[in-house]
Amino acid sequence: MVDVFDEVEEQLRSERYKSIALRVLPILGGVLVVALVAALAVWGYQHFRSQAAAEASEKYAQAIEAFNAGRRDDAIRLWGEVGQGSSKAYKSLALQHLGGLKIADNKTAEAVKLFDEAAEAAPNNIIGDAARLKSAFALLDTAPYKDMEARLTPLTEEGRPYRAEAREALAFSKLMAGDLAGARSDFTVIGLMADAGEGSRQRAEAAKALIDSGSAKALPAIVKAAIALPPPVQLPPGAVPPGLAPQAAPQQSAPGAQ
Repeated sequence: MVDVFDEVEEQLRSERYKSIALRVLPILGGVLVVALVAALAVWGYQHFRSQAAAEASEKYAQAIEAFNAGRRDDAIRLWGEVGQGSSKAYKSLALQHLGGLKIADNKTAEAVKLFDEAAEAAPNNIIGDAARLKSAFALLDTAPYKDMEARLTPLTEEGRPYRAEAREALAFSKLMAGDLAGARSDFTVIGLMADAGEGSRQRAEAAKALIDSGSAKALPAIVKAAIALPPPVQLPPGAVPPGLAPQAAPQQSAPGAQ
Protein backbone atom coordinates (compact mmCIF):
# COMPACT_ATOMS: atom_id res chain seq x y z
CA MET A 1 0.00 0.00 0.00
CA VAL A 2 2.86 2.33 0.84
CA ASP A 3 4.35 1.78 -2.60
CA VAL A 4 1.07 2.79 -4.21
CA PHE A 5 0.93 6.04 -2.25
CA ASP A 6 4.56 6.79 -3.09
CA GLU A 7 3.88 6.19 -6.75
CA VAL A 8 0.82 8.47 -6.70
CA GLU A 9 2.77 11.19 -4.85
CA GLU A 10 5.63 10.92 -7.34
CA GLN A 11 3.17 11.24 -10.20
CA LEU A 12 1.53 14.27 -8.63
CA ARG A 13 4.95 15.85 -8.01
CA SER A 14 5.88 15.21 -11.63
CA GLU A 15 2.66 16.78 -12.84
CA ARG A 16 3.25 19.80 -10.58
CA TYR A 17 6.79 20.27 -11.88
CA LYS A 18 5.56 19.92 -15.40
CA SER A 19 2.89 22.57 -14.78
CA ILE A 20 5.47 24.93 -13.26
CA ALA A 21 7.81 24.32 -16.18
CA LEU A 22 5.06 25.07 -18.70
CA ARG A 23 4.43 28.39 -16.96
CA VAL A 24 8.07 29.35 -16.44
CA LEU A 25 9.69 28.24 -19.69
CA PRO A 26 7.91 30.82 -21.92
CA ILE A 27 8.94 33.56 -19.51
CA LEU A 28 12.50 32.29 -19.34
CA GLY A 29 12.58 32.00 -23.12
CA GLY A 30 11.38 35.58 -23.46
CA VAL A 31 14.05 36.80 -21.05
CA LEU A 32 16.73 34.96 -23.00
CA VAL A 33 15.49 36.46 -26.27
CA VAL A 34 15.52 39.97 -24.81
CA ALA A 35 19.04 39.42 -23.44
CA LEU A 36 20.21 38.14 -26.82
CA VAL A 37 18.67 41.10 -28.65
CA ALA A 38 20.25 43.51 -26.16
CA ALA A 39 23.65 41.87 -26.55
CA LEU A 40 23.39 42.04 -30.33
CA ALA A 41 22.30 45.69 -30.13
CA VAL A 42 25.30 46.58 -27.95
CA TRP A 43 27.65 44.73 -30.27
CA GLY A 44 26.10 46.40 -33.30
CA TYR A 45 26.34 49.85 -31.73
CA GLN A 46 29.97 49.32 -30.76
CA HIS A 47 30.75 48.01 -34.24
CA PHE A 48 29.00 51.02 -35.79
CA ARG A 49 30.94 53.43 -33.59
CA SER A 50 34.22 51.70 -34.37
CA GLN A 51 33.51 51.77 -38.10
CA ALA A 52 32.37 55.41 -37.97
CA ALA A 53 35.50 56.41 -36.05
CA ALA A 54 37.73 54.62 -38.55
CA GLU A 55 36.06 56.37 -41.51
CA ALA A 56 36.22 59.73 -39.75
CA SER A 57 39.90 59.20 -38.92
CA GLU A 58 40.70 58.44 -42.55
CA LYS A 59 38.84 61.49 -43.88
CA TYR A 60 40.36 63.70 -41.19
CA ALA A 61 43.85 62.60 -42.18
CA GLN A 62 43.02 63.20 -45.85
CA ALA A 63 41.85 66.72 -44.99
CA ILE A 64 45.12 67.46 -43.16
CA GLU A 65 47.08 66.16 -46.12
CA ALA A 66 45.03 68.20 -48.58
CA PHE A 67 45.44 71.39 -46.55
CA ASN A 68 49.19 70.92 -46.20
CA ALA A 69 49.37 70.38 -49.97
CA GLY A 70 47.59 73.69 -50.62
CA ARG A 71 44.27 72.13 -51.63
CA ARG A 72 42.19 74.26 -49.27
CA ASP A 73 38.82 73.55 -50.89
CA ASP A 74 39.35 69.79 -50.66
CA ALA A 75 40.32 70.13 -47.00
CA ILE A 76 37.20 72.19 -46.26
CA ARG A 77 35.00 69.61 -48.00
CA LEU A 78 36.54 66.69 -46.10
CA TRP A 79 36.43 68.45 -42.73
CA GLY A 80 32.84 69.37 -43.47
CA GLU A 81 31.96 65.72 -44.05
CA VAL A 82 33.70 64.69 -40.82
CA GLY A 83 31.89 67.51 -39.02
CA GLN A 84 28.56 65.98 -40.06
CA GLY A 85 29.54 62.49 -38.90
CA SER A 86 28.84 60.60 -35.69
CA SER A 87 32.38 60.30 -34.33
CA LYS A 88 32.37 62.92 -31.58
CA ALA A 89 36.11 63.38 -31.26
CA TYR A 90 36.83 63.79 -34.98
CA LYS A 91 33.68 65.85 -35.47
CA SER A 92 34.86 68.33 -32.84
CA LEU A 93 38.38 68.48 -34.27
CA ALA A 94 37.10 68.99 -37.81
CA LEU A 95 34.78 71.80 -36.74
CA GLN A 96 37.69 73.47 -34.96
CA HIS A 97 39.76 73.37 -38.14
CA LEU A 98 36.89 74.94 -40.07
CA GLY A 99 36.60 77.60 -37.38
CA GLY A 100 40.29 78.36 -37.70
CA LEU A 101 39.87 78.91 -41.43
CA LYS A 102 37.00 81.32 -40.74
CA ILE A 103 39.30 83.26 -38.40
CA ALA A 104 41.85 83.48 -41.20
CA ASP A 105 39.10 84.86 -43.45
CA ASN A 106 38.15 87.51 -40.81
CA LYS A 107 34.73 85.88 -40.29
CA THR A 108 34.71 85.92 -36.51
CA ALA A 109 30.99 85.27 -35.98
CA GLU A 110 31.06 82.17 -38.20
CA ALA A 111 34.24 80.97 -36.48
CA VAL A 112 32.71 81.35 -33.02
CA LYS A 113 29.64 79.39 -34.12
CA LEU A 114 31.84 76.53 -35.35
CA PHE A 115 33.96 76.55 -32.19
CA ASP A 116 30.84 76.44 -30.02
CA GLU A 117 29.48 73.53 -32.06
CA ALA A 118 32.83 71.78 -31.66
CA ALA A 119 32.70 72.25 -27.89
CA GLU A 120 29.19 70.82 -27.78
CA ALA A 121 30.18 67.79 -29.85
CA ALA A 122 33.39 67.01 -27.95
CA PRO A 123 33.47 63.76 -25.95
CA ASN A 124 35.65 65.21 -23.17
CA ASN A 125 37.04 68.45 -21.77
CA ILE A 126 40.45 67.99 -23.37
CA ILE A 127 38.92 68.51 -26.80
CA GLY A 128 35.90 70.55 -25.70
CA ASP A 129 37.78 73.12 -23.63
CA ALA A 130 40.21 73.67 -26.50
CA ALA A 131 37.24 74.66 -28.66
CA ARG A 132 35.77 76.84 -25.89
CA LEU A 133 39.10 78.60 -25.45
CA LYS A 134 39.41 79.24 -29.19
CA SER A 135 35.92 80.70 -29.20
CA ALA A 136 36.81 83.01 -26.32
CA PHE A 137 40.05 84.15 -27.95
CA ALA A 138 38.15 84.92 -31.15
CA LEU A 139 35.87 87.26 -29.16
CA LEU A 140 38.56 88.70 -26.91
CA ASP A 141 38.83 92.06 -28.69
CA THR A 142 35.13 92.68 -29.25
CA ALA A 143 32.89 90.95 -26.70
CA PRO A 144 31.80 92.67 -23.46
CA TYR A 145 33.64 91.56 -20.34
CA LYS A 146 30.51 89.88 -18.90
CA ASP A 147 30.30 87.61 -21.95
CA MET A 148 33.98 86.76 -21.71
CA GLU A 149 33.65 86.08 -17.97
CA ALA A 150 30.75 83.70 -18.58
CA ARG A 151 32.75 81.82 -21.20
CA LEU A 152 36.10 81.69 -19.41
CA THR A 153 35.37 81.33 -15.71
CA PRO A 154 34.26 77.66 -15.94
CA LEU A 155 37.48 76.87 -17.80
CA THR A 156 39.61 78.19 -14.92
CA GLU A 157 38.26 75.69 -12.39
CA GLU A 158 40.55 73.12 -10.78
CA GLY A 159 41.04 70.08 -12.96
CA ARG A 160 40.20 71.73 -16.26
CA PRO A 161 42.92 71.02 -18.85
CA TYR A 162 43.59 74.61 -19.99
CA ARG A 163 42.91 76.54 -16.79
CA ALA A 164 46.11 78.60 -17.05
CA GLU A 165 45.36 79.66 -20.62
CA ALA A 166 41.77 80.51 -19.65
CA ARG A 167 43.01 82.55 -16.67
CA GLU A 168 45.32 84.42 -19.04
CA ALA A 169 42.49 85.16 -21.47
CA LEU A 170 40.33 86.35 -18.57
CA ALA A 171 43.13 88.66 -17.41
CA PHE A 172 43.43 90.19 -20.88
CA SER A 173 39.64 90.60 -20.94
CA LYS A 174 39.86 92.61 -17.71
CA LEU A 175 42.67 94.63 -19.23
CA MET A 176 40.54 95.38 -22.28
CA ALA A 177 37.65 96.37 -20.02
CA GLY A 178 39.86 98.84 -18.13
CA ASP A 179 40.05 96.77 -14.92
CA LEU A 180 43.80 97.20 -14.50
CA ALA A 181 43.88 96.11 -10.85
CA GLY A 182 41.93 92.93 -11.56
CA ALA A 183 44.05 92.17 -14.61
CA ARG A 184 47.29 92.68 -12.69
CA SER A 185 46.08 90.38 -9.93
CA ASP A 186 45.28 87.66 -12.46
CA PHE A 187 48.65 88.07 -14.18
CA THR A 188 50.36 87.70 -10.80
CA VAL A 189 48.46 84.46 -10.16
CA ILE A 190 49.42 83.15 -13.61
CA GLY A 191 53.08 83.72 -12.79
CA LEU A 192 52.67 81.49 -9.73
CA MET A 193 50.62 78.70 -11.32
CA ALA A 194 52.47 75.40 -11.58
CA ASP A 195 50.62 74.42 -14.75
CA ALA A 196 51.24 77.71 -16.57
CA GLY A 197 53.61 77.47 -19.51
CA GLU A 198 56.71 79.59 -19.90
CA GLY A 199 55.04 81.62 -22.63
CA SER A 200 52.11 82.43 -20.36
CA ARG A 201 54.46 83.52 -17.57
CA GLN A 202 56.42 85.77 -19.92
CA ARG A 203 53.24 87.40 -21.25
CA ALA A 204 52.01 87.88 -17.69
CA GLU A 205 55.22 89.67 -16.70
CA ALA A 206 55.08 91.84 -19.83
CA ALA A 207 51.45 92.75 -19.13
CA LYS A 208 52.27 93.64 -15.52
CA ALA A 209 55.08 95.87 -16.73
CA LEU A 210 52.66 97.66 -19.09
CA ILE A 211 50.17 98.16 -16.28
CA ASP A 212 52.82 99.45 -13.86
CA SER A 213 54.19 101.87 -16.45
CA GLY A 214 50.75 103.25 -17.23
CA SER A 215 50.97 102.23 -20.89
CA ALA A 216 48.22 99.63 -20.55
CA LYS A 217 45.56 102.33 -20.25
CA ALA A 218 45.87 103.05 -23.96
CA LEU A 219 45.66 99.39 -24.96
CA PRO A 220 41.85 99.10 -25.37
CA ALA A 221 41.72 102.18 -27.60
CA ILE A 222 44.61 100.88 -29.71
CA VAL A 223 42.98 97.49 -30.17
CA LYS A 224 39.59 99.00 -31.05
CA ALA A 225 41.23 101.34 -33.57
CA ALA A 226 43.05 98.43 -35.14
CA ILE A 227 39.80 96.45 -35.41
CA ALA A 228 38.10 99.42 -37.11
CA LEU A 229 40.70 99.52 -39.86
CA PRO A 230 39.60 97.98 -43.17
CA PRO A 231 41.15 94.61 -43.97
CA PRO A 232 44.18 94.72 -46.24
CA VAL A 233 43.51 94.45 -49.96
CA GLN A 234 44.53 91.11 -51.41
CA LEU A 235 46.43 91.70 -54.63
CA PRO A 236 47.14 89.07 -57.27
CA PRO A 237 50.76 87.96 -57.64
CA GLY A 238 52.86 90.56 -59.42
CA ALA A 239 50.29 93.34 -59.02
CA VAL A 240 51.47 96.77 -57.91
CA PRO A 241 49.52 98.61 -55.18
CA PRO A 242 47.73 101.79 -56.32
CA GLY A 243 49.89 104.88 -56.07
CA LEU A 244 53.08 102.87 -56.28
CA ALA A 245 53.09 102.31 -60.02
CA PRO A 246 56.62 102.71 -61.42
CA GLN A 247 57.20 106.01 -63.15
CA ALA A 248 58.28 106.06 -66.74
CA ALA A 249 62.00 106.48 -67.15
CA PRO A 250 63.05 109.88 -68.54
CA GLN A 251 63.73 109.81 -72.24
CA GLN A 252 67.33 110.09 -73.21
CA SER A 253 68.27 112.70 -75.76
CA ALA A 254 69.66 111.41 -78.98
CA PRO A 255 73.42 111.79 -79.33
CA GLY A 256 74.28 115.23 -80.58
CA ALA A 257 70.83 116.66 -79.90
CA GLN A 258 70.64 120.02 -78.12
